[in-house]
Amino acid sequence: MAIGIKISLHEGLYLRDPQETSLGKNIIKHSIILIDEVGLEAFNFKKLAKQMGSTEASVYRYFENKHMLLLYLVSWYWEWVSFMIDMNTMNINDPRQKLHIIIDTLVSASRENPAIDYVNESILHRIVIAEGTKAYHIKEVDKENSEGFFLNYNNLSEKVANVISELNPNFPYPHALASNLFEMANNHIYFALHLPELTDVKIKGDNYKEVQEMLEYFAFKILGCK
Repeated sequence: MAIGIKISLHEGLYLRDPQETSLGKNIIKHSIILIDEVGLEAFNFKKLAKQMGSTEASVYRYFENKHMLLLYLVSWYWEWVSFMIDMNTMNINDPRQKLHIIIDTLVSASRENPAIDYVNESILHRIVIAEGTKAYHIKEVDKENSEGFFLNYNNLSEKVANVISELNPNFPYPHALASNLFEMANNHIYFALHLPELTDVKIKGDNYKEVQEMLEYFAFKILGCK
């Protein structure tokens, strides 16, 4: 995979594109580490600046507040998943095989990729699982959606929904199934790690095989393909 990958995100998510400067990349790198360490509620730009050895003002030049930073990180992750799906399904025409690859990618996209040294995908994945819904379960969701802030997630859902419709053109809920695959993957990883009574899958280290098998079972069963 080529070095120097740049993920394209809605310009409204930031005041200055952090991918364009070394300081910006440092903000992304350390915000992922710190949010994972202390949680979103305890996280703030003062703590981030201290960890970076920089100033709070420098962080505010890139992001308006920590909500926008979280939204940026979550959007980055979903765009990364979308990018990986494109890479992994390139030259694949069979929609059944495509959906298998998509589900595998939802699980494997969390593996760290050295091609992007300022983002640890495995740590970011933990943030998406633990904090991701806080990016859009908010009072201002309709306004932010109208401004295109959730475009990356919406586009990913559309991409997967199109494959579902290819596989079963008569299935009436392709977008619902697509978004449920994303949410189920994250929810059941979280449940397996923290609330095991709420799921039947088990996580062994970084092995999410049971989660992948569960997603495939639901997806192909409901589509009448398994």
